[in-house]
Amino acid sequence: MDFIATLGPVLRHRRALQRSRASMADGKLRVGFLGGSITAPKTGTRWPEPFAGWLSARFPSVRLRIENAALGATGSDLAVFRVGSEIIAHECDLVFVEYAVNDFNQPTARRDRTREGVLRQLLAAGSDVVIVNTFRPEMLPDMEQGRVPPSVAEFELLAEHYGIGSVWMGLHSWDEVRRGLMTWAEWLPDGLHPENRGSLSYAQSVIAFCEAEWGSAAASPRWIGWPALPSSLHDDCWAKVNLMPLEQATCAGAWSLRRWFTCLGMNQVLHTTVPGARLQVSFAGRGLMLGFDFGRLSSEVRYRVDGGPWQTTERDRPAWAGDSGWFRPWLVSDALPAGHHHFELETLSVPVPGGCGTVTTIGLIGVIH
Repeated sequence: MDFIATLGPVLRHRRALQRSRASMADGKLRVGFLGGSITAPKTGTRWPEPFAGWLSARFPSVRLRIENAALGATGSDLAVFRVGSEIIAHECDLVFVEYAVNDFNQPTARRDRTREGVLRQLLAAGSDVVIVNTFRPEMLPDMEQGRVPPSVAEFELLAEHYGIGSVWMGLHSWDEVRRGLMTWAEWLPDGLHPENRGSLSYAQSVIAFCEAEWGSAAASPRWIGWPALPSSLHDDCWAKVNLMPLEQATCAGAWSLRRWFTCLGMNQVLHTTVPGARLQVSFAGRGLMLGFDFGRLSSEVRYRVDGGPWQTTERDRPAWAGDSGWFRPWLVSDALPAGHHHFELETLSVPVPGGCGTVTTIGLIGVIH
């Protein structure tokens, strides 16, 4: 489509941030963030920090509340299940969604379904939503040829469909590098993650977007909510999901239900270190996803659905992954016949340098309807 045929502009205004303006008129603003490590608060050096600082200085009479639910090494498939408890439950007025980088290696059909699921949940809750697209080096060949990388272009298709504003932060910073305002090393010290200078560059593009939205002195209308959502762009999007309480799983073997502190985003888990431990879940829906605290010492599992043939996971263990601590989703299926299903899992061991990975920690059981 024509509106994604060229790289510019950085800022695309599609619908006024009316809820945010109305909330600020009442003296408060709740801002949420979803995304990966480029947006996550863990290091304290990412772009939401200077952006929040600008908000506080620009609107000193507004009580600002930040709900940064971004998690490193996670994409929109996990966000579908976290957005309800981490963002919507906190009644965020304005939510920034950043997954162009972490969804990059997902198939188009998969990321279309998960991204639209996140957006529809946020819009149904009445939040103002802005899509922010960052950068990874694999995008550069397309950008140098004047093409919009697919992961960004597909987000823009959704933004156009729902009338959501967007900021291509990656394009803004790349332009700064090309104009000599910032070096590559200042932008991306490790090749992917901006620190102080690069994060400020990203934030400045979002600040420009918000200044254009809120800079006028126009009166703030009373917020009455958004009109009904349009039909979904992708019929099989993950717009309707729910989390199953971990207590509902039937366990056999040395499992324990525990409070959990070592994996960001997880509060409670089912945990075992014994190969051969089994778990069963009955659910009604068309799909199932599990979320693991994953790392070098994690086990693999074998599983089956509705008594079918056993299948075995074979998950990679990147060099940057530690022994544990990665909230890693794993999709069983999102293409089951709608109805009741029965899922079975058994833990295995996997050889690792110096021993075997036998740890299985499950922090999420998500059902897709």
